Amino acid sequence: MILSLAAVAAMSSGGGSSLNSSSPLDPFDSSTPWNLVEDPANSSSEPVVQTVTPDLRPATTAVALQEVSPWDIALCVTGTLISCENALVIAVLFYTPTLRAPMFILIGSLAVADLLAGLGLILNFVFTYLIDSSVEFVTLLSVGLLISAFSASVFNILAITVDRYLSLYNALTYHTERTVTFTYIMVVFIWVSCLTLGLLPALGWNCLRDESTCSICRPVTKNNAVALAVTFLLVFALMMQLYLQICKIAFRHAQQIAVQHQFVAISTTKGVSTLSAILCAFGVCWLPFAMYSIVADSSYPVIYTYATVLPATCCSVINPIIYAFRNPDIQKSLWMACCGCVPSNLSLRPRTSSDV
Repeated sequence: MILSLAAVAAMSSGGGSSLNSSSPLDPFDSSTPWNLVEDPANSSSEPVVQTVTPDLRPATTAVALQEVSPWDIALCVTGTLISCENALVIAVLFYTPTLRAPMFILIGSLAVADLLAGLGLILNFVFTYLIDSSVEFVTLLSVGLLISAFSASVFNILAITVDRYLSLYNALTYHTERTVTFTYIMVVFIWVSCLTLGLLPALGWNCLRDESTCSICRPVTKNNAVALAVTFLLVFALMMQLYLQICKIAFRHAQQIAVQHQFVAISTTKGVSTLSAILCAFGVCWLPFAMYSIVADSSYPVIYTYATVLPATCCSVINPIIYAFRNPDIQKSLWMACCGCVPSNLSLRPRTSSDV
């Protein structure tokens, strides 16, 4: 805000201490810093008064005055890593025509969700430090993209878990029941639901008009944050139950044929260990943020928010490693692509219970 020196003098003459005392009609208080500067746009070079407050900074110096947080740098770097990993997964699936089974469709949907999450983290950094983040549209766009992307990531992981459970529980009828069309319908349903969640802040469910209702992630309201956190906890509980059932089925299959094929039991044990690692990684990444979202609000120290958000974003770093790069078919396709070959005639090996 720029005021002429004459206006300041007139205010001073009206009351000797009007600049040093606050009143209900005075928009500034005595703690507001005042600086006399030269206005380059003023041909008379008349001194002007410039005020800088925490919420209102001059547009020309906003970037220079704002200190870059190391936490935001870490989130931006994480977003870049997420984007690179998942872009590679999407490229491999797109350029390999044989990778079109329901399992690979779900892996591709997960990769798209994580890619958007990584891009959302990068855009959030850009909007915060390089663009005027006080514009409501920018804030709502950033938070909407992040909510949609991370929600889609979590629900795609749940869909992959359900797919693995059905492949063991209905092993004989799995390939006839789980058609590509059915999988596409499920993926579309997931994305429509998650995009709707991301649009809620833009449709009015935000705290931009009432800061007291903000959650730890502005402009998401406290109630919306609690609802999202509770939904995640329910998803996590369902995943845990499904993985327990997968372990029971896998061990039962192993016991039935252990006499003829000893290696099956070893392979099944390895698969169950992998499932345990997947579940533990998912819980370690997301549980702290979900629990903290329930108990905390915007009045809590921001460092605790960063400390729980960063591990949650790391889940999107781990997902390509767990669900894509460990898959032998994707590994073979990726290796052939690195050698300059287009794996159009890649032969897929049959899927077994050890793939869980």
